[in-house]
Amino acid sequence: MGKKAAAKKAPQRSQSATATAGTGEIPVVGAREDCPCGSGRRYKACHGREASHAVQELVHRPFEELAGEADWVALRELVPAATVPLTLAAGVADGATGDVPSVTLATVLPLAWPALRRADGSILLGLQTQSSSGDLSRDLADALELALSVEPGAPVPSRRTVPGGRRLQDLLDPAAAFTPAVHTGFEFWLEDAEAATGEVAASLERANASAIPTEKLAGVDAAYWCATPDKNHLRWVMTVPEEQLLDALAKLTAADRSSIGADTRLVGSFRAHGLTVPVWDLPVGMTAADCEKPAAEFAERLAETLKDDAPLTAEERRARANLVNRQVTLN
Repeated sequence: MGKKAAAKKAPQRSQSATATAGTGEIPVVGAREDCPCGSGRRYKACHGREASHAVQELVHRPFEELAGEADWVALRELVPAATVPLTLAAGVADGATGDVPSVTLATVLPLAWPALRRADGSILLGLQTQSSSGDLSRDLADALELALSVEPGAPVPSRRTVPGGRRLQDLLDPAAAFTPAVHTGFEFWLEDAEAATGEVAASLERANASAIPTEKLAGVDAAYWCATPDKNHLRWVMTVPEEQLLDALAKLTAADRSSIGADTRLVGSFRAHGLTVPVWDLPVGMTAADCEKPAAEFAERLAETLKDDAPLTAEERRARANLVNRQVTLN
């Protein structure tokens, strides 16, 4: 065939692309192929542009409207080893491959798997995984749906999330409690961790050695104590709108009421998944149990201060600027 004839030859559509045209599904088609919608344009300049935008669109609060939003953020960004039982919404497990006796959220899984289907059909869903889109909730929901479909006894491989899929808010029972259990290690990876030997036992030991000791406070929501060699910290995820929270923290700091005990100091905050996470430095000898009473007292002071809508004084503005300058965005 000559060059002119080859140039006039229309590009061939893949069979899968033709099959999905007009169904509303995302077609499997090359960027330079004709768009299956029939517009005559290339896919990347037509519906491919919409699909690409959908994948890249950033959702700032992916866990909003889920029970325990602040704890979701903490487990995603701050806590090394924790699990939470999840309750699926009615009908979500219909059509699953085999029985699904339980679904458990885990901070991290071996090899950063998105999810794992145990031999008994139960599911472990990994939270600290790479996000392939701008919506972490959709990525996690995609991994959960894939876990429901794989054969028991297999990990769920990573894949690019299809735009327009369901989110965690569509798959989980909104009335179910979200109660994290923080662990000292990753024994929850294995059904019988005590029987582990050889490389499996060695891998588990290495993982456990890397975990920063962390405990969840019982008296306030989403506050986590952790220990490091030089000092301890309290990291407290709060759902108060950021600007309002920073104003209140500035007022408390200027009034010397922002500490949570002797030799403790509010040193700044993280910004994570649309929420603000104030951080306190603690003395090495201060345990999680020692934090309970002063944290509860601080929560009362903060609640009262949030009701005060008076403009910031000059000293309070300086305290606020100092807090903002030390703020770190995790994502």
